[in-house]
This record gives sequence, C-alpha cells and structure tokens, in this order.
Amino acid sequence: MTVSKSSLGSIPTCYATVSIGTPNTPLDQKLKAVADAGFQGIELGFPDLLSFASKNYGKDVDAQDFDTLCDAGRKIGIMCEEAGLKIVMLQPFSNFEGWPEGSEGREDAFRRAKGWIRIMQAVGTDMLQVGSTDSPHAVSSLSHLASDLQQLCDLLAPHKFRLAYENWCWATHAPDWKDVWAIVQKVDRDNIGLCLDTFQTGGGEWADPTTASGLIEQREGGKEALEKQFRGSLEALGRTVPKEKIYILQISDAYKPPSPLDAEADEQGLRPRGRWSSCLRPVPFDGGYLPVVEVAKAVLETGFRGWFSMEVFDGGPDGQDQEWKDMGAYAKKAMRSHERLLEEAAAD
Repeated sequence: MTVSKSSLGSIPTCYATVSIGTPNTPLDQKLKAVADAGFQGIELGFPDLLSFASKNYGKDVDAQDFDTLCDAGRKIGIMCEEAGLKIVMLQPFSNFEGWPEGSEGREDAFRRAKGWIRIMQAVGTDMLQVGSTDSPHAVSSLSHLASDLQQLCDLLAPHKFRLAYENWCWATHAPDWKDVWAIVQKVDRDNIGLCLDTFQTGGGEWADPTTASGLIEQREGGKEALEKQFRGSLEALGRTVPKEKIYILQISDAYKPPSPLDAEADEQGLRPRGRWSSCLRPVPFDGGYLPVVEVAKAVLETGFRGWFSMEVFDGGPDGQDQEWKDMGAYAKKAMRSHERLLEEAAAD
C-alpha cells in the first residue's frame, strides 16, 4: 500500500507523561508543555499518577491504594480536560500474563488489573497498555499467555475498555511484533489490539546494544542478511496486520550506547535492551540510529492512521539523564520530529 502524504494529515498526536520531566515534575507543568506544543492527547504514566497523588495527599501513596489513586485520577481527568488533552491510554501495566496457576504473582496480577480498571474509569480513558511480560517466572505456553489475556479482556469489556498489547524487546516470551500478534490472534477478543513501537521493533530485530556496531551480529551473512531479514519482517507487518488491530504507534529512536552494554541481566534482573530502553531513547532525528522511518512506514502501510505517540526516555547520548530546564522547548522539538517523520514516511 502506498503511503500518500495527503492521508497523514488526520493522524492524532499523543505524548507520554513519563517522557517529559521526571516523576517529581508537577503534572500540570507537563500537561502545559505537551498542550502548548500542539499534542492532542497523553498517555498517562502510572508513575505520574502516583507522584501526583502523593503530593496532593501529603503522603507516600501505595501503588495498590486504589481508592486514593482513583480520587487523584478524577482530578487529573479534570486537568486534562481543561488543558484540551485526551487521556488516550493508561500505562505501563507490566508482568500480567504467564504466572503459574495458584501463584502469588498471578493473584497480584489480577488484583492490580481490577484496580487499574477502576483508575481507567476515574481518569476517563478507555485503553490499557499491557507490555509483554519480562518475568523469568512466566509460563511460556502460548495457550496460557492467551488465556490470561482473554480473562483481562473480559474484565475490560463491560466498561467498553480496550487492551493494547505491546512487545517489549527484552521480554521473556514475546519480544517481537510477530510474537504479540500471534498471541492477540489466539486471544480472539474484539477489545484487544497492538501497541506497536518504533524502538521495540527496530531495537529488537535490527539493533543490539551489547555489540560494538550497535547491530545484531550473530547472524550468518552479516549486515546484508540482517537488513534483508528486517525488511522482510516489516513487509510482513504491513501486509498481514489489519489496521483495526493496531491501537497506537509509539515513537522513539535510540542512541547507540557509548560502550556495549553487558549482555547479562543486571542485579534487578533487567536485560540489556531493557536497560537501554530506560534512558537512551530520544525523539527521532536527534542523534539516534534506529530505522524509525522504515518501521513507521510499515505500520502506515497497513492503513493505520490512528494515534502516533511520543514515548521517549532521553537521558542524552551518555544516558545520564538531563535537568529538564525547558520542557516546553523539548515538547516542541518532539512535535517537529513527528512532522518530519510523517514527511519522510510518505516520501518515495
């Protein structure tokens, strides 16, 4: 399918609250920066909800104090309405699927799910982002993973809520778009679709933060074979995934790490691509090296013209974080990046 420039003008723009400032930055300042830059919606990050609740109630609010979080969420909903911003999605709901039957992890996952659904009602959003589990304790059976997500879909359905399932490229069982798409098909519910991400696809199937080149190297045929396989994956995405099963596309690039990351998981169990994701993800065209345009174009070739959302974690090229002296200027830079991305995705 040809991506015509005229078809891209109606694409709505979104910005993740966790991608500007820090969790300690007042939420109203984040919302103002995002709105002033011309974005139409936000992904509400759970860390921002926790921070807002703790500041407003003068105490450390627990992540499962759902009564307090819902009260805070209602206030955030009003703030967003006043700022002219739609709360597109609540994120990130992690390590939900795959826990063994009868385990404490499974009990906790479903308790959290029911609490987050209450928060969705309070803030006024209809979409929950679920990242593919990176728990080493998860059961790898496709049927088991799909069954858990079916049950979550069925909890969401009475509220007309949707589940946006995202492949996290450091996940234990579903790191690629093909993996989550296979699971979504197995789930077979009307209210589940994909949360695709330029970083997760480019950073998982093409790049590797543990090598000197920054590319996947353990492949016969070298870079040429890598490029061919990656192009084939994107062509398959554009050809096989129905546009209505893509709920949102998250946008970010990645810096090549200053030195290769250790290939082993860290003390917290986080794999190298997870560590890379946390602080080395700028907006496109600002020092990164991933094939962001190619991934975005493949998604557009499905016919998808839904939310494009900036979800960046920009600690600078050295990953040492930044002082966020001017959030407004950064948000405007992100909007310029979005506009350029659409122009290049539509170029012949």
